[in-house]
Amino acid sequence: MRAVTTLSVLVLASAGIGHAVISSLDAGIARVDAFKDMKNRPRAGHGTNVLLVGTDGRDKITEQERRQFRLGGVPCHCTDTMMIVHISENRDRATVVSLPRDSYAEVPTPNDDASGPPHPIRLNAAYAEGGPQLTIRTVENMTHVKIDHYLEVDFASFMKTVDVLGGVKICTTSPLKDSYTGLDLAPGTHTLGGGQALQYVRARHIDGASDLGRMKRQQQFLAALIERATSSGVLLNPMRFRDVTRAVLGSVRADEGFGADELLDLGRAMRTFSPSSSEFVTVPIGQMNYDVRGIGSTLKWDQARADQLFTALRDDKPLTSDQPHRGPAPTPVEVDPRQIRVQVANGTATEGLAGRVDTALAATGFATTRQPVTAPGHVPHTEIFYDPRWDRSARSLAAALPGSELRPTPGQGPLLKVTAGADFRDVRKVRFEDPSQPQQNVLRGDEVVCTGTA
Repeated sequence: MRAVTTLSVLVLASAGIGHAVISSLDAGIARVDAFKDMKNRPRAGHGTNVLLVGTDGRDKITEQERRQFRLGGVPCHCTDTMMIVHISENRDRATVVSLPRDSYAEVPTPNDDASGPPHPIRLNAAYAEGGPQLTIRTVENMTHVKIDHYLEVDFASFMKTVDVLGGVKICTTSPLKDSYTGLDLAPGTHTLGGGQALQYVRARHIDGASDLGRMKRQQQFLAALIERATSSGVLLNPMRFRDVTRAVLGSVRADEGFGADELLDLGRAMRTFSPSSSEFVTVPIGQMNYDVRGIGSTLKWDQARADQLFTALRDDKPLTSDQPHRGPAPTPVEVDPRQIRVQVANGTATEGLAGRVDTALAATGFATTRQPVTAPGHVPHTEIFYDPRWDRSARSLAAALPGSELRPTPGQGPLLKVTAGADFRDVRKVRFEDPSQPQQNVLRGDEVVCTGTA
């Protein structure tokens, strides 16, 4: 999961830094011979493919950090998260593909050649069995995508990088609380420091989606990290670049071919990156809870759709449209608007306002009554009255009405009541995604970072 930090190495390699400075930083990277004696590898495609691996290494964290951010426990010496980051050949796009750690995989016995007898494992177990080499070999066998570089990160690198950047801004429309990691965020906008950011990307007990929900949050965080790095001026400030890079490289392991020249090359290209330059997807899942004897429950990929995804990666094709979005991207919500009944009242002197709000809410999916009414009096702010038993529905409706005020009304029942006030401006489009479903949509970075009023 800390693999999101590693993209900083790519994003933050500013062309304003001299080669000598990069070389001195490069010398501090721990090296691993990740591609030693590898045979029968996939044919190279276009662009650059980096396998980002987050391990549970925690030997460099302090005792205070261990207690405060609940980082105890015995390291498993396995990978918590894997991502393939594809940098397009013309260096104008990054595609990030999350590979679920519980994916069903078949690998040969370590130290055997490629024709050795395969045996089933969960994908994250490849690291424990055969280190980076078996991990790369397994990923290449599953995706038929040739991996060009390998980068590995631990807890300490992640926290230091976020702190040096001054924190990363995250938005949420619902409470995020995980008793295992200690994450506790109210709905709204938050600037997370390193420790809290680590809690955010580690949390997997927030909802029933477990790792799939966590991967979505990791993708959102990575988009926010790119936005922070590209908008904060760090790419153009040699001193800030040095500080961030030192924080990252102190805990990174990389293949021997990823050095100063590669840092500079990618850095020059990615200085113009923005969230809209990145796209995120999780490999399509065909079967949840695929039971394997001796292993237990795994996730089995939808092979046909996965093949389409990795073919696009090999052919260096974008997964999302290159056309710019018109207007702000829909806001994700936790309840399907079609399940939320809404009655709208006009709390202003503006004739027909309730009807327009009703129509706009219906257009974005809400089950409005289509019978707008007039409120008893005028109100300065748009208000949402709701029974506390339907608080998740109320938060989802509030996401469509920026600036609205929630008014709990016990006993009101499932019907939510909106009084449009003098501050009403417009209805924001919303998007419901059931995190427990295997269908995984492709998102551009500008669709998941904070925009406008939270």
